[in-house]
Amino acid sequence: MSLPHALLTALIERPCAGSELAGRFDRSIGYFWQATHQQIYRELARLEAAGWIEGKAVDGARGRKRTYRVLPAGSAELARWTAESQVPLPIRDEMMVRLRADAVIGPTALPDNLAELARHHRDRLQTYQAIEKRDFTPPPTDRAQQLRHLVLKAGIEYERHRAAFCEQALALLSPPPD
Repeated sequence: MSLPHALLTALIERPCAGSELAGRFDRSIGYFWQATHQQIYRELARLEAAGWIEGKAVDGARGRKRTYRVLPAGSAELARWTAESQVPLPIRDEMMVRLRADAVIGPTALPDNLAELARHHRDRLQTYQAIEKRDFTPPPTDRAQQLRHLVLKAGIEYERHRAAFCEQALALLSPPPD
């Protein structure tokens, strides 16, 4: 996935100013495709130069505040990109290598890191579950909301799996009781 396509998606959902887009991005797409606010602003300039979005100055706003909307060329680009085939991405997970390393060099400080990762995944799981309860109760009936819910459910399952994996690894790395 690319940042330009994530931003086009967000702007089609709701045209807005760059600062609002960055905040919305943090609370939605940013859970699975991260970008700094600086990267977002740079990409908005590129999208505008490519003719995919249009930015207009906000009347009466301080500074150079602009609102952005997607132009037909941007919608066409997003449709083109969405239609491309995607090959499975290779797994690149440092924790897998760290576990293998622990297996060959003996006990390491890995349990502390795994405990922190497990907490992180449980916290993110709780966040996603709260979003699901807030935004998808009752379950949506329209296609767009069902697709958004499906993305959230994938995040829920991912965080559930990663927390369980960390806990299983912790159990294996913990010294047996005397």
